[in-house]
Amino acid sequence: MADTTGAIATALDQVGPRLKQLRARRGVTLTALSEATGISKSTLSRLETGQRRASLELLLPLAQTYRVPLDDLVGAPEVGDPRIRLKATKVNGRTVLPLTRSPGGLQAWKIIVPASNSTPAPKAHEGYEWLFVLSGRMRLVLGDHDLVLGAGEAAEFDTRVPHWFGSTGDEPAEILSMFGPQGERVHARARTTGRKAPRE
Repeated sequence: MADTTGAIATALDQVGPRLKQLRARRGVTLTALSEATGISKSTLSRLETGQRRASLELLLPLAQTYRVPLDDLVGAPEVGDPRIRLKATKVNGRTVLPLTRSPGGLQAWKIIVPASNSTPAPKAHEGYEWLFVLSGRMRLVLGDHDLVLGAGEAAEFDTRVPHWFGSTGDEPAEILSMFGPQGERVHARARTTGRKAPRE
């Protein structure tokens, strides 16, 4: 029992540093996090510095705001869990989480672009890409076009056209990216209008 109690105390002691690192990686201010979670700035600050003990009441809104499992915030061990946990990596300053595992074909990633990642560096290559903005605002440079997309907006394009996407420089952006070989495109099947599609 003593070992279990000690392990729990150790895990709780690590919650603060883990939350601080997560906020830094996302490029989120305490003010913005307070507005998103409804938790006061002072409470968030004390939580990150270990002056406030973590509780479910505080961790649940944080997990929902960061869109991460509660287990990730408390560092729960993955003992006996048959699920495969995909690990995020850093690529050119961005946090990239692969959502597919099979090689070839359509690939999907969740990408978190920090506010500092805002200098365009267009590149071209074979393929077709579809981008969806989950949160924040994304800048997309595509050929002669320079666009800004907000949460809920999407873009799809031939990657043989020189392109770059990143932050507008004002805030981080959370993006869903799907990429396929040349000729593979994302096809939307749902219609938002009540009109019937014309017969072919």
